[in-house]
Parts: sequence; structure tokens; C-alpha cells
Amino acid sequence: MKNSLKVERAIKNITQAELAELVGVSRQTINAVEQGKYNLSTILALKIARLFEKNVNDIFVLDEDD
Repeated sequence: MKNSLKVERAIKNITQAELAELVGVSRQTINAVEQGKYNLSTILALKIARLFEKNVNDIFVLDEDD
């Protein structure tokens, strides 16, 4: 899965640690999500999308391999 989470964070000027606290996960989890190394839950994806006032599909996109 590809994502634009790092870009969205930059637009809002928030750190990985700040985002992690806002959505209730560790900074390491946010880092792993950004690198595509973590398959996040639907709930976490929805929390992140709500925080950035976007649709989930605007931030997270399935690869053809997914």
C-alpha cells in the first residue's frame, strides 16, 4: 500500500510523534506506516484521514500487488 502520510504531515506541519499522540499509536508505528512496512487497521486509517480532513483513499492507495 502506498500513502501520502508524510506529505500530509508536512502540510499540517506536525511531527511523527505529534501525529502518533493524536491518533493513539507510537511514533514508530507512524514511521512504519509512512515507509509502507505496517498494515494499519481500518480504525487507524479512519482516524488519520479524519485528522487531515481527507478521505481514506486520498491518503492510502492499494498497490496492484495488495
